[in-house]
Amino acid sequence: MDLLLDTHTFLWFIDDDPRLSETAARHIGDPAARVLVSVVTAWEIAIKVSAGKLVLDRPLARLWPESLAENEFEILDVRSEHVMALSPLPLHHRDPFDRLLIAQAIAERVQLVGADAAFDAYPVDRIW
Repeated sequence: MDLLLDTHTFLWFIDDDPRLSETAARHIGDPAARVLVSVVTAWEIAIKVSAGKLVLDRPLARLWPESLAENEFEILDVRSEHVMALSPLPLHHRDPFDRLLIAQAIAERVQLVGADAAFDAYPVDRIW
């Protein structure tokens, strides 16, 4: 099973936050799962930190590579096919980060792990 983590899912997983659902935690922790974290997530975190909307326990430049390595997560870079998958999506969800994650999940044919029920308006399989 291939999974793509939403930004809050990534943060909640690495922080062992109780807001992460048991189902999501079980799927992410499954040794058979391939877990992807998009560079979009790093971008969103960087913007929220800069805007004072998010405080991290260490600089993002350390948190990002350390968390990926510790959890054996793979980075999903943004490619042109992701942007092309974004273009025809209806505007059910206006958050640009979430829309790009949805497009990546569609293009990569992976399940999206996230709490946001707005994802369900798109042709993605959401785990929560």
